Amino acid sequence: QVQLVESGGGLVQAGGSLRLSCAASGRTLSGHTMGWFRQAPGKEREFIARFRWGSGSQYYRNSVKGRFTISRDTAKNTVYLQMSSLKPEDTAVYYCASSDSSSVVGVRPTDYDYWGQGTQVTVSV
Repeated sequence: QVQLVESGGGLVQAGGSLRLSCAASGRTLSGHTMGWFRQAPGKEREFIARFRWGSGSQYYRNSVKGRFTISRDTAKNTVYLQMSSLKPEDTAVYYCASSDSSSVVGVRPTDYDYWGQGTQVTVSV
């Protein structure tokens, strides 16, 4: 069992930056696939980015490429999502997720086994 706890959300002006953290406990993330998703009010949860812990490979949705970056701290068993050049349309609750599989496609919520509680990101104009 893996427990995930997100932090780092908040209110930021358009063009600003935030760094979200996803701290895992209960099991090392080695061999896992990590994902970041977001959900705006009235909308479905959407994929943002995927990170393969073993290979370090990353994949992003087009709308965040060049603005968002995933990184990790192996010693802390933590994944980060650095968000820059934020836009009002980035406003949502952000979730991290973990899959026991190292090869899952990882762009659908159903690809993941564990979820954090979410952290609110609000981008003002």
